Amino acid sequence: MKRSSGVRRCAAAVLGALSFALVTGCSGGESGGDAKGSGTAAKALGAAELKKLIIADGEVPGYAVGPVPAARAKPIATDSAACRPLARVMSGLPPADAAARTDRLATQDKKKTPAAKPTSLDDLDEDAFEEAMHKSLDRDLTTVTLASYEGDGAEKALASLSAAVKSCADGFPGKQAGTTVRFTEVAEEKPAGTGDGAVAFTATMDADDDGAAPVHAEVDRRGNTLAVYFTSNLGAMMAKKAYAVSPEVVKAQQAKLK
Repeated sequence: MKRSSGVRRCAAAVLGALSFALVTGCSGGESGGDAKGSGTAAKALGAAELKKLIIADGEVPGYAVGPVPAARAKPIATDSAACRPLARVMSGLPPADAAARTDRLATQDKKKTPAAKPTSLDDLDEDAFEEAMHKSLDRDLTTVTLASYEGDGAEKALASLSAAVKSCADGFPGKQAGTTVRFTEVAEEKPAGTGDGAVAFTATMDADDDGAAPVHAEVDRRGNTLAVYFTSNLGAMMAKKAYAVSPEVVKAQQAKLK
């Protein structure tokens, strides 16, 4: 059946948002850095050590954990120096360059309800079509990045993110893969994790006529290591349903860092 203009706009919004909302970090996550020692006793962990500490498949109930696909390596850039820590975190990167880092992608495993009879999307009316689309995309995708710093680098990086949340409350412009994106609002949220410090925020992206598209992020510090979480859920965005940084993922990662 022929779709109405409303459904076509909805589908177009999904395709337009995919490149942003499914950003899950940069490929080649295990990396060394050029950070220099600060002269303090704290030493950065190496990439091999971080790889042992990051969550693995089977360690997060209800989620599959695997490498971050190279196809998703589409970092967000911004000309605003004050807002750059936000753009980095929403790209699956730590708020500031680290001595070493590694990352993983946790994908929520939604249980499927068996249908009595397979139904073609072409047989659905507009409302049923949109509902089916929302359900098929309604799953959390969370990038987890561990980053380690020399000296007090982790504390300074987290402080820069906290300052950015406040400075960029009215939003900021950015670019991703050559496409302009506009964040209209940044708001502080309550962190799901604990530790030596934590900053959580939601950033709302302008989705034109289809409304706002919020994404959620959190960075927790334990000593000189940061755990960075970035969660998106396209189905929830389209259905205007609330969601947050995946608490199960945060809990599992924190357990490995203790």
